[in-house]
Amino acid sequence: MSRKHEMPILEKPICDFTGGAVGHRFLYGGGRNQIMARAVGMKAGKTPMVVDATAGLGVDAFLLASLGAEIILIERSPDMHRLLEDGLARARDIGGKVAEVISRITLLHGDARDLLPTLSPEVVLVDPMHPPRKKKALVKKNIRLIREIVGSDEDSVELMKVALTAASNRVVLKWPRRANPMEGIGLSSHQITGKSICYNVFMVG
Repeated sequence: MSRKHEMPILEKPICDFTGGAVGHRFLYGGGRNQIMARAVGMKAGKTPMVVDATAGLGVDAFLLASLGAEIILIERSPDMHRLLEDGLARARDIGGKVAEVISRITLLHGDARDLLPTLSPEVVLVDPMHPPRKKKALVKKNIRLIREIVGSDEDSVELMKVALTAASNRVVLKWPRRANPMEGIGLSSHQITGKSICYNVFMVG
């Protein structure tokens, strides 16, 4: 996936798995009734192995791992990969339940298009970086800072095609609820929709 060249930035996004909104969801998030958990196929007695092909700051991976899932995170940006390594290490050092969650997360550095076919994933989660909003309202600060590092995922269609070939059960595309559908990809099998996010589920098994 082609992103702009790595460059130094004055401010970095925060990779924190224990504080703020992430920590709150870890403690009070609603368990497997959360829409992301339902989208990846978590049901009573079923916990799929998930590959997060667009890791970002690892928030989705951490929350799925907190529900018992084994997660493989893929991040191709060296800067983002270093932030993730640091955030995972700090969370692991806390010990207890947080460290137990982190033990279920494996971080890989590379291009998901190359790595997915080698992993035989059951479920692939794809959450591409979208172009900046045209609305005047600013997106969350962390998202803006991530975009400064990685740019927009202009090759997300290609990634989706690889994911649909590699996954044995389903591919979940996390997409803005009011955005136009991703071009070049067929209709999803079904959708699970939240207030601002839509999980497009492509069953491939």
